[in-house]
Amino acid sequence: MLKTGLVHIYTGDGKGKTTSAVGQAVRARGRGLNVYMIQFLKKDDSSGEQVVLKKLGVDIKCFGHDYAFCGKLGQEKKREAKEFFGKIIDEIANEIEQKHYDIVILDEINLLVKKGLLDKEEVVKLIKNKPQNTELILTGRGAVKEIIELADLVTRCVKIKHPYDKKIKAREGIEL
Repeated sequence: MLKTGLVHIYTGDGKGKTTSAVGQAVRARGRGLNVYMIQFLKKDDSSGEQVVLKKLGVDIKCFGHDYAFCGKLGQEKKREAKEFFGKIIDEIANEIEQKHYDIVILDEINLLVKKGLLDKEEVVKLIKNKPQNTELILTGRGAVKEIIELADLVTRCVKIKHPYDKKIKAREGIEL
């Protein structure tokens, strides 16, 4: 059990946000810590990290794959997504409180806030009300100032070059 649970943010337009969080999960499991990873905008068993983290005993849940292309959502679908993610964040807060995880990873939560699919106040409330000994990791592009100010560690991944710029799609085992 951790004595002090800090808040980490991995943000920016470069590659490595989820990968950093996964690395932290692997390190934690190697020391016997309980890890819970929530992946927003992704579906179950869609990536290599999900497969291996489950084998390591990490609890993983995925929510909102249907809203993955949130930039292209119409107003009705966006309203539906916001309602969906608002309910999910309440469920997650209850689970964190009841199950006493050492580390909780909220993958892509910053992007949900940036795209207006989740109110930043909901995330601020989650951070402020998390159990004292729970380490909380938030990933995703576009972390907002109010959430950054609450964090103990903030890393910005900066893109200098990326294969997407050359129209190279995500590759299994590398990006997926």
